[in-house]
Amino acid sequence: MTEAVEYDVVILGAGPVGENVVDRTRAAGLNTAVVEKELVGGECSYWACMPSKALLRPVIARAEARRVPGVSGSVEGPLDVAAVLAHRNEKAGHWKDDGQVGWLDSLGAHLYRGHGRLYGTRKVTVSSPEGEHHVLTARHAVVVCTGSRAVLPDLPGLAGAKAWTSREATSSQHAPERLVVVGGGVVGTEMATAWHGLGSRVTLLVRGAGLLPRMEPFVGGLVARSLEEAGVDVRTHTSVEAVVRDGGTGPVTVVLRGGEPVEADEVLFATGRAPRTEDIGLDTVGLEPGSWLAVDDSCRVTGSSWLYAAGDVNHRALLTHQGKYQARIAGAAIAARAQGVPVLDTQRWGAHAATADTAAVPQVVFTDPEVAAVGLSLAEAEGAGHRVRAVDYEIGAVAGAGLYADGYSGRARMVVDLDREILLGVTFAGPGVGELLHSATVAVAGEVPLHRLWHAVPSYPTISEVWLRLLETYRDQ
Repeated sequence: MTEAVEYDVVILGAGPVGENVVDRTRAAGLNTAVVEKELVGGECSYWACMPSKALLRPVIARAEARRVPGVSGSVEGPLDVAAVLAHRNEKAGHWKDDGQVGWLDSLGAHLYRGHGRLYGTRKVTVSSPEGEHHVLTARHAVVVCTGSRAVLPDLPGLAGAKAWTSREATSSQHAPERLVVVGGGVVGTEMATAWHGLGSRVTLLVRGAGLLPRMEPFVGGLVARSLEEAGVDVRTHTSVEAVVRDGGTGPVTVVLRGGEPVEADEVLFATGRAPRTEDIGLDTVGLEPGSWLAVDDSCRVTGSSWLYAAGDVNHRALLTHQGKYQARIAGAAIAARAQGVPVLDTQRWGAHAATADTAAVPQVVFTDPEVAAVGLSLAEAEGAGHRVRAVDYEIGAVAGAGLYADGYSGRARMVVDLDREILLGVTFAGPGVGELLHSATVAVAGEVPLHRLWHAVPSYPTISEVWLRLLETYRDQ
């Protein structure tokens, strides 16, 4: 059976990005269809943000409690793994999307379950699991919100080894006795933290010189030291040459360069992402299948008047909150253009231009210690040609940190543009610093002059007093 239907907007992908586009287009009165082949709610709800943080929260809470006098002696035993996994399952909706589907229905959006592909200008075909075939035409826009997927390296034996990617790592129903994690980025360090805390013996293999290489250099050192002190075997400058697992079951052997074997019960590869665009019909509109989609600041694909791409697929910032931000921009831009309104005036409130993807991208890494950063690192700022100074401060020297935990240790850095005396970037590493990040994001995104920040008085005694100490250090240098 083939059905042809016309809508104002057709969206490929019903993850958090697609959902936010729907929210904006429906609010503008545009008739909207959404195509999803997996679960409504996408990667973040079921295999990334929500389940990973549900795994990490009890691990971090216990680690922090062990540093608080009067509490530390009460939390020496192991975590209740079954309870942690049950809570994780609940936060992942038990991998059912009834609630998210109900929300789409409440907006009046039309959900098509199946594989969607572009089929020329403003057209999308949908093949459902039941064998139905739909042809959807968009009067105004098609929006690609298909996200990204984990990339596995081309290694001998890996194809048949049933290695974990981030999906298996966040959805496993048991804690493996031994786990090898390959990759020292966000996923690798967070999952090493989580599963070690849940009782696995973890070996973390990193090809480069340290962990979290895209952040300030001191960050990786602090996280590595903490993992090692907890009992994780962290190995840098280490490359994997092959993976051996007979029949895809039983123990797995990771063969390192030089031939050294490391045996485990599971191996997780956290070695990069690729866009989910390989089979969505890009070739029918003159684009390369499997490619990232270049867009302008309204998230409209370069060279097109009707095709948009928001979230991971445009490669601007592979973070859920940034994808949702882009989705709000894209949805509003589509609605404005449908009404003949110009959209790229960045000087007015609600401007339909995604400028925060380059100037002020915030990110939290939920390790122990926590890491929070926004904007440019020192190296990035210097590489962009800015005249800058890095200002550092030991967070543990702030009175509030000593109350937060015994032996609190962490570091804060702000990168100052010396010509304009504004902040280009801020990084915090230490327990609980994620809650400091939005203040830094406002300062960076708002280009707040340092002489005005001086009058933003932090409460005493809180860790946020580190802002005062950073500004004093800058003044006195």
